[in-house]
Amino acid sequence: MTTPVVASEGARLLDAVHASLTRYVVLPTPEATDAVVLWIAATHGQPAWAHAPRLVIRAPEKRCGKSRLLDIVEALSHAPLITVNASPAAVYRSITGDPPTLLVDESDTIFGPKAEGNEDLRGLLNAGHQRNRPAVRYDAANNRVEHIPTFAMAALAGIGAMPDTIEDRAVVIHMRRRTAGESVSPFRHRRDRPALRELADQLAEWLRIDLKALESAEPAMPVEDRTADTWEPLVIVADQAGGTWPERARAASLALTAEASDQGQTSLRVQLLADCRTAFGTDTVLPTAVLLDRLKTDPEAPWLDYGPAGLSAMKLGQFLREYDIRSSNIRFTDGSQSKGYQRADFADAWARYCPESAPPSEEAVPAVPTSSVQVSAGRLDEPGRLSRTANSSRPSVTSGNDPGTAGTATPPLRLVRGAE
Repeated sequence: MTTPVVASEGARLLDAVHASLTRYVVLPTPEATDAVVLWIAATHGQPAWAHAPRLVIRAPEKRCGKSRLLDIVEALSHAPLITVNASPAAVYRSITGDPPTLLVDESDTIFGPKAEGNEDLRGLLNAGHQRNRPAVRYDAANNRVEHIPTFAMAALAGIGAMPDTIEDRAVVIHMRRRTAGESVSPFRHRRDRPALRELADQLAEWLRIDLKALESAEPAMPVEDRTADTWEPLVIVADQAGGTWPERARAASLALTAEASDQGQTSLRVQLLADCRTAFGTDTVLPTAVLLDRLKTDPEAPWLDYGPAGLSAMKLGQFLREYDIRSSNIRFTDGSQSKGYQRADFADAWARYCPESAPPSEEAVPAVPTSSVQVSAGRLDEPGRLSRTANSSRPSVTSGNDPGTAGTATPPLRLVRGAE
């Protein structure tokens, strides 16, 4: 018969979960181990949380222990539900006010090339991080609209990175193969799982003594915004346990958040912004053709192979319009003109989305083949006519010589706003 758990035994229970984890699995860092312990415990308090953090267990190759870690997480979590062979409808119907813990191994079946037909399950995993994000379905048989809850904590294991929409809401654990000096005990489901389930029952009893206290807790968080939403349930559990766990939880949140910033995937749009910064170098204006040429010279960037002929001017414009960056008509004094971009129009987006980019190297790109570029802004209401002209006192910039003219300056450019 299980001994009743009292509120003061939280630290002991977390220590026991920690010992179980490290018995069967080698995790990459102490902070990662603490994070998994706290995530497991938090599954037992799901009715109290405003957000349901994901646990992403990823590895670069097979045999890194991700499936074994998922086995231990399954044995210790609240009402585990394996979703690999479950239909999306069954998973949706399993989520209630006290939801199960969803577990997905081989997550390429949900997000990778084999994922066709799993749109509903992907939608659930994306939406279920926050309360009050139900799936809405029409029940034709009963002529009514149904609101199906999606809120549930979920652990996903797979090779490689998960989509940004998942990892941005997750505690991410980077597994790796064990070395010759690292050893663990073998895990046998029939032999070892019952003891872990007993420990899971004790976690549930401890955390559910006062769910209202967990729900009203407002812990001091060392991280902000969505990261704080993800880590708050884990920190609340640590504060409830006491002992060394409050400090360890906050240290883990900082360590794993920093690791995610270093190793996480950058979205294609943000990568384009950063690459445009490099492409501009010290120039203040670039013709679209020159900007595209410079973007495509980086062999490690995706732009040379983006589409049949590489990144096009149209697709570049579509990407940049999301940040309110638009091309303008660059008009030469000899009457010729072409589309181009001003460096100043990128400044706000660079500051917001890639502020820590290193200053561009002077040798990173060749100088733009123009000189004495003069910039004015306006809208071309009619060909050759501006409805608005910028302050004529804006300083002119020298940006290099045309190599084809042996240092002779090309005609000055005037930049005018034009419809794209």
